[in-house]
Amino acid sequence: MKRRPNIILFYCDDLGYGDLGCYGSDAMKTPNLDQLAREGIRFTNWYSNSPVCSPSRASLLTGKYPAKAGVTSILGGKRGTKGLSLEQTTLASALKDHGYQTALFGKWHLGASAEYGPNAHGFDQFYGFRAGCIDYYSHIFYWGQGGGVNPVHDLWRNETEVWENGEYMTEAITREATSYIDAAPDDEPYFMYVAYNAPHYPMHAPKAYLDRFPDLPPDRRIMAAMIAAVDDGVGEIVEALKQKGAYEDTIIFFSSDNGPSTESRNWLDGTEDLYYGGSAGRFRGHKASLFEGGIREPAILSYPAGLAGRQGQISDEAFAMMDIFPTMLELSGVGTEGYDLDGHSIFDARSGNALSPHKQLFWEYEGQLAVREGKWKLVLNGKLDFSRTEADAVHLSDLEQDSSERINLAMQYPEIAQRLERDVRQWYQSLQEEA
Repeated sequence: MKRRPNIILFYCDDLGYGDLGCYGSDAMKTPNLDQLAREGIRFTNWYSNSPVCSPSRASLLTGKYPAKAGVTSILGGKRGTKGLSLEQTTLASALKDHGYQTALFGKWHLGASAEYGPNAHGFDQFYGFRAGCIDYYSHIFYWGQGGGVNPVHDLWRNETEVWENGEYMTEAITREATSYIDAAPDDEPYFMYVAYNAPHYPMHAPKAYLDRFPDLPPDRRIMAAMIAAVDDGVGEIVEALKQKGAYEDTIIFFSSDNGPSTESRNWLDGTEDLYYGGSAGRFRGHKASLFEGGIREPAILSYPAGLAGRQGQISDEAFAMMDIFPTMLELSGVGTEGYDLDGHSIFDARSGNALSPHKQLFWEYEGQLAVREGKWKLVLNGKLDFSRTEADAVHLSDLEQDSSERINLAMQYPEIAQRLERDVRQWYQSLQEEA
């Protein structure tokens, strides 16, 4: 009987579409991810299901639109905060039911209490933090703790709090993942979710990484260093797989939860010329926006034994994070029967090629709505980030001609705009009725 493949999901935090070498960055050095792309499939139209972290992660792990997973906004980090419903089936619990060992190293952000933590959602092992962000060295969650609420320490091994002050979080996550691979039995497949918090603020990186980029200005230098630490981590984990003889039979997916942030913590003293955030490349919008910069993500899939002959391919088909759940179940031989999913496997059963299963993709966030159908993309009440609002309430783009969404075609193609608006509003109404 053929051994079932291991599965590793790498998920970054606030990484922009333009922040990897293989996606055109001339400042970021990501040789390990670039190599992974050469040995797998690189996607140019891969979307997050939300422009912010918690809903995106909910879709990745449940295979559903955020509203159907019950998580539509950023969840708080105060201890005791509720999260992803225990009635939801995660990829971890599905694979565990079929004999997989499961582990999460890094960021959870789907409930800050143990009741809603990773161990309650199918992960046998957990090392990391439950809130949205932590200091990289002290592992303390500061954000949103005003009004007399004290900051909280947030580092856990399963449900036991651990103290590792001074350990750089990116390196600690990599350490745990490589140790897990080294100790894994050869005859048991595993699912490992490696959720790096980089390059989310606070902007921290060891000097050794900063010294790799002496010619970059200070803002880009710290971002490049944080991403380089992630790239090194991916390289170390891949090397651990190769040393174990498991690389060929391991499915690896790499992406990020949403686009780069323009939040105040990514600026130095409010100075407009010192922005420590990432790059959305040619796309318009950032984190919290339903324009492409907020939701289109770098995405790489590698599986040497299962993608023979397709190494180095570039796919322009449109996919979303909710497609990972069914894709991994199909590639692992588990199958999707019996699961209530909005996502679909990205591989066409007949041709074996990566083909989009979506006639339309929909989004909603904080009063914004969006739909993509083929080359057309409609955004209603669009924002450029958390605070800046687009001037036009209805914005229609032809992404084949204008992927940066600079030209509004709603007046030129009113019938298309009206039809897409009707479709996305009907979809949103259906979510309200199911809630």
